[in-house]
Amino acid sequence: MLDRVDRILMASSDAEYTASRWCNLVDAVIDRRADEPALGSRKVVLRLGDAELEIHQPWRTGPVADHLNHQAGPLAAGLATNDLPALIDHLSSQSITPIPLSEGRFYCDAAALGVPGLCVVLSEVEYHATVGLLTNLYECTLLTGDCATSTTNIARIFGLDISQFVAIHSNTYGYDGQLTLFDNSRLHRIEAINPYDQTKTMGRFHQRFGPALYMCYGEARDLTPIRERMKALAPQAWTGSDDDPDSMFIHPRATGSCMMGISRETHAWSWSGYPERNVPA
Repeated sequence: MLDRVDRILMASSDAEYTASRWCNLVDAVIDRRADEPALGSRKVVLRLGDAELEIHQPWRTGPVADHLNHQAGPLAAGLATNDLPALIDHLSSQSITPIPLSEGRFYCDAAALGVPGLCVVLSEVEYHATVGLLTNLYECTLLTGDCATSTTNIARIFGLDISQFVAIHSNTYGYDGQLTLFDNSRLHRIEAINPYDQTKTMGRFHQRFGPALYMCYGEARDLTPIRERMKALAPQAWTGSDDDPDSMFIHPRATGSCMMGISRETHAWSWSGYPERNVPA
């Protein structure tokens, strides 16, 4: 029932500053500003690629303030569907009652979903021209100590075909898990992983915060201009090299919010179950 990752929500004590960081680093563009009473926040909405980034600043108690006080990483993953009323009915049949937001969207926290660490915002699919140095967003990463249960529940809750999910493993980063591909012809998914090595960054994050959203991922046609921007503006806050045309990471201290991985277009297929779809640079 899900079509794509269409946005990432982030929490910030200074939304205007955080928005300016994304604009400077990857040429995101501020699209609008609005209140989000159900989350107790005011938001700055950025266009990036064909998706959006929402930077939420708390103005009273609520989910955004709670996140800033107790958590790190993304506030919520934005998931879009071609039939939002049908998805809401599907959730209601499972006794899940999403909270209405502005702009016709809905919010479900981890307690409502029954998936520890996973908060989502649900939207009807909208199509936008690409903006900035990225072309899209396609993933948000969930750290969990019980990947099998989390992925089974994600499939049930959102009406996904679990046979299209792809198992993943990384000794380098110390995790294993599943990519919950919404449609295995495209990359869009929640990455649910168990960070078993607590000496590595994800393992330490999970040990500190428990089940939680950790980072997001997007694609770019060419990583070179993003690397050059990082060298100039945040030289100590990214990971990658000129010798790697395929991937890089922008760290939270650069963005003022959460970590973002960026892969060259098609490269993510090399670990997403269909390596033949990776077109070398």
